Amino acid sequence: MARSDTIKVISDATRDVPGLKALFLSGSYATGLADQYSDIDFVLVADSGASDEVAQIWHDAVGKTGEIMLWWDRTNVLVLINAITADWTRTDVVILKPEQMGSHAQSSLKPLFDHDNIYDSLAKSAQNYGPNLKKFRYQVEEFIRILGLLHLAAGRHEYINRVLGVFHLRNLLVDLLIEETDAPNRGGILHLNRLITEDQKHLLTSLPPAVPTRDAMISAHLAYAKAYLPRARNRATRLGMDWPERFEAATWARLGEALSVQCPYMR
Repeated sequence: MARSDTIKVISDATRDVPGLKALFLSGSYATGLADQYSDIDFVLVADSGASDEVAQIWHDAVGKTGEIMLWWDRTNVLVLINAITADWTRTDVVILKPEQMGSHAQSSLKPLFDHDNIYDSLAKSAQNYGPNLKKFRYQVEEFIRILGLLHLAAGRHEYINRVLGVFHLRNLLVDLLIEETDAPNRGGILHLNRLITEDQKHLLTSLPPAVPTRDAMISAHLAYAKAYLPRARNRATRLGMDWPERFEAATWARLGEALSVQCPYMR
C-alpha cells in the first residue's frame, strides 16, 4: 500500500470514533522531509490518553493497511505504539490527552483531523533553548569513561566484546558532529547524510574499523580519541563549559601505565 493510502486509511478509520479528538502527522511526513524509506509518525489525541481501549482502536486502524507483523504497545514509552505491517510499512503513534499537547508546535505537525481546533492553540514553532550543557557534559565524560575501559579489556583479553567500545565512541563522535552543524529536523538515526558536512563524512569514513585484536582495539580507541576530544574541547570552550580535566588526565595516566600509550593530541 502506498504511504499516502496508509495515512488516509488510518485517518478515515479513526476520524469519527467517539473520544478521539485529533490526529496529526509528525516527523518527516509533517516537515516535508519524508522519502520512500521513512516511517510514518502520528500524534493521536484522545480524551482518555493512551488507554487500552484507544490502543485497540489504533490496532484495528493499522490492521486495515496490512497484516501486522510487529506490535510494540507502550513497551518503552508509556504513550508510544510501534507497528510494522507485512510490506514493512512502519508506523509510530504517540497517544496524548488534549492537555498534553502543549509541548508540540505547529511547525512539527500536519493535521489530518482536528475536531477541537487543537492545532490553532499551539505555538507556531518550538522554542529553541540552545545547547544542552548537562547532556554535553555527560557525553564528554562518557567518552572518557569508555576510553578508559580499554585497559580493562586489554587486561582481560576481551577483544571480541570490546568492539562495542568502538561502537559507543563512534556514536558519541557522530552526536558531536551533528551538534556542530546545528541541523534542524534531525529525524531518525538513518538520516545522517543530510545532517553533517562532507568534511565530517570524510572524517568518519577515515577512522579505523573495530577489529577484535589487541593492537587494532588500541589503535581504534586512540584514533577516535584524537577525532573526538579536541573537537569536544573546542565546543566546551565556546559554550563556556568546564572541561573534566582531571578525569581525562587520570584516564590517560592509567592507559599509559597499563598499555604504554599517550594522549594522541595536544591538550
